[in-house]
Amino acid sequence: MKIEIEFFTYWHCGSGSSGGSRVDALVAKDNNGLPYIPGKTIKGHIREMAESLDDSEFINLCFGSSEEREGKCYFSNAIIEEKIDKKLSSYLFITISSTKIEENGIAKTGSLREIEAVVPLKLYATIEFDEDSKKYESKMIEAFRQVKRMGLNRTRGLGRCEITLVGESND
Repeated sequence: MKIEIEFFTYWHCGSGSSGGSRVDALVAKDNNGLPYIPGKTIKGHIREMAESLDDSEFINLCFGSSEEREGKCYFSNAIIEEKIDKKLSSYLFITISSTKIEENGIAKTGSLREIEAVVPLKLYATIEFDEDSKKYESKMIEAFRQVKRMGLNRTRGLGRCEITLVGESND
């Protein structure tokens, strides 16, 4: 199945790298410098929602269990499908700064943090099922529809999104 992830606010799905003196956390980018969401990040957010469905067979089969690490469903990276001119790709990113403020109203020394974030946009990914897990497609749809935020600083307003089914993976 093919899914669309539409972001309504700035978002940050990290690469695990810092930008040196420029920013503390960089967004995951492909070889063309475009942002993407790693499949394992998508899998983790959907699994979190799937656990609220209280169906351990679905969770263990599709996402994996402690005994069998890998699930039977494959989650691709979410990518931008539109072609973007490399000169314009820098406009997809912003830097967000934050600091801890002490009770006296002054910023705490050394608390300034800056992260790279991406402007609101749409990305596309696929979820593939094997023969055993195919029976859980409707449960997967129910789970991913519950995902409302994705990435870093979700509790601070970043990453508000909606995941929708847009077709079969072979479309």
